[in-house]
Amino acid sequence: MSQETLELLLQRRSTKAAMLGDPGPSPQQLETILTAAARVPDHKKLEPWRFIVFEGDARGTFGRVLLKACLAEDKETPSAARLETERTRLLRAPTVVAVISRVTPNPGAPEWEQILSCGAACFNLCLAANALGFGTCWITEWYSYSPAVRAGLRLAANERMAGFVYIGTAKEGQPDRERPHLAKIVTRWTG
Repeated sequence: MSQETLELLLQRRSTKAAMLGDPGPSPQQLETILTAAARVPDHKKLEPWRFIVFEGDARGTFGRVLLKACLAEDKETPSAARLETERTRLLRAPTVVAVISRVTPNPGAPEWEQILSCGAACFNLCLAANALGFGTCWITEWYSYSPAVRAGLRLAANERMAGFVYIGTAKEGQPDRERPHLAKIVTRWTG
């Protein structure tokens, strides 16, 4: 492993979606990012993930799906401010990638392994974008669990949202947060 790669891993930090701006990745850079995302452990070669890319006007168009879902699923009438937030949600970054987890029944690859593979794809996507100099934010928020959004994305019965990865250029640096002390999270098996 190169020192540069190790530094990327040790200093990696999410950037708040609202702090991401232009430029986003070029088509070639996005292809590289998605190629890296797909290079994760995939027991039985089931490809238990897929990607939906939102760029340009598609981000605003999808905002209408979010707006309708919010109106349909919110127990109280949403405020005008909330509706505007939902309508413009994907406009926070120039590129947004929805990562879809899909489980295929297979006795050789338990569901849990397939879900873990999808999580690894999400993180590889973030790392590849970070390595190219972009900020990322992998988030779920309410719309990842919305039946109306599932329908709008035409998810199959065996699919669910692993989250949305926002990609863009960080408008400003993000302060690091406290990380866990290894003494609290590492034990050694002694028999």
